[in-house]
Amino acid sequence: MVEIYADRMEVSNPGRPFIAPERFIDEYRSRNERLADIMRRVRICEEKGSGIDKVVQAAEVFQLPGPDFRAGERDTTVVLFAHKDFEDMDRGDRVRACYQHCCLRYVMNEKMTNQSLRDRFKLDDTKSATVSQIIAAAVEAGLVKLDEAGTPSKRYARYLPFWA
Repeated sequence: MVEIYADRMEVSNPGRPFIAPERFIDEYRSRNERLADIMRRVRICEEKGSGIDKVVQAAEVFQLPGPDFRAGERDTTVVLFAHKDFEDMDRGDRVRACYQHCCLRYVMNEKMTNQSLRDRFKLDDTKSATVSQIIAAAVEAGLVKLDEAGTPSKRYARYLPFWA
């Protein structure tokens, strides 16, 4: 079911996902592998399942809040939000976008930094403290973690998704 509102679009499918919504960006698993195999052979779908990656990346390009993936008792819903200025995003919007940005960077074999997150939000260098607060909130929520292999300097810290 697709529901369109003034500030968002909600897409719902019946059934609970096989993987946690937090892992939609980096994992994939078909509900019906035989059907998926046939669809791949006729080039209707792909093997890897990068659709979520593309949606999250488009949200970044168009400066949208990150999509909200919700697994209910009987269905899975994705909420795609309309444009909001950074100042109008609440803490949840910002932390979700931070986590998804970190995941995208990781699957592209890169690390999230304060600079990359500022670029994602189209913020200038004077907002580095604000972005550091968002990263700290994502770390506190257990969504991202400090890359221990990186530099000990907080200024040049790199971050990974919690599952990396």
